[in-house]
Amino acid sequence: IRNYSIWFDYRMSNHSAPLLARGHLDPMDQDLNQNSLTSSRKRRLRRCRSAPRGDCMYNDDEDVKTDEPPPHRSIIPMFRDLNPNLREVILFFVLYLTTGTLCFYLVRNQISGNKTNGVLDAVYFCVVTMTTVGYGDLVPSSSTSRLLACAFVFSGMVLVGHLLSRAADYLVERQETLLAKAFDLRKTVGPTEILKELHTKLRHKCYVTFLVLVVLVLVGTIFLVMFEKMPVIEALYCVCSTVTTLGYGDRSFNSGTGRLFAVFWILTSTICLAQFFLYVAELNAETKQRELVKWVLTRRITNNDLEAADLDGDGVIVAAEFILYKLKEMGKIDEEDIDGILQEFEQLDYDDSGTLTNSDLILAQTTS
Repeated sequence: IRNYSIWFDYRMSNHSAPLLARGHLDPMDQDLNQNSLTSSRKRRLRRCRSAPRGDCMYNDDEDVKTDEPPPHRSIIPMFRDLNPNLREVILFFVLYLTTGTLCFYLVRNQISGNKTNGVLDAVYFCVVTMTTVGYGDLVPSSSTSRLLACAFVFSGMVLVGHLLSRAADYLVERQETLLAKAFDLRKTVGPTEILKELHTKLRHKCYVTFLVLVVLVLVGTIFLVMFEKMPVIEALYCVCSTVTTLGYGDRSFNSGTGRLFAVFWILTSTICLAQFFLYVAELNAETKQRELVKWVLTRRITNNDLEAADLDGDGVIVAAEFILYKLKEMGKIDEEDIDGILQEFEQLDYDDSGTLTNSDLILAQTTS
């Protein structure tokens, strides 16, 4: 097929121009010939770059590989467009909440405190335990209920940590997507503008998360004032102690309506606060890294720097040595990383020539 496509390109390129000059091809035929040439070149370039399998097929109109099965689609309509990381976290959360509610409902007679409804109190106690708020309005009073509380508080902390980890992974994926788009942006703007754009987006996320947190605090305060009949100061005090998972216990949600609201509000507010701290930490780390990179790139190079950058000691600094020295100075790479990379290079360099070829890779893989 590949040889035939090359022969076809050659025939079309040699015969299309004379036919057009003699007027034997109309514009529609010309467009078809041009599309055939373009698609054929695309197929050859794909084979040259990535060497796909023989059964690979591409859609010439959309330039999409079609031999792989489509990604898994959830049977639940609301989950189809969710990020896979978020979908996994939601499944874990539903499993945790269902199991916790069932367990605490079975031992509801072994939990003392201000009770409203058996199922609602079980869900409420499970959420308060998972978020480590621990008001104290519901307290386990037997050995069995206390062991369950110990188990669910640790598993709840693991679940929250897993949620934040997945959120961080999602941030990394989004940044990789933005960096991929940055290659197209470089056609119109420089790399400095791209870095500023990424930094601005992260700062914007911090502002949005903080705004959502403020809204949640106001909603919680207004709810406590209207439904729990608390004074404004006490309501704000209860909201702040809940969001920060402090949970003194002197003020809490006592009514059935309040606990139903608390099941959703406590989860949202505590996770939003943790997410805000995650964004702030990432923004601070990125800011410090940018300042360090700027200082490294703008400071003057001395003779001591040249001596340190001369890795092979030949008195000459090549571009690779200079780049490695700058990366080490920025903290992006260290000696252990370089040693590991050099060891891998030496293992692949089968003939000890200082260069890598296809024969070196084949011999190294065969030997291993």
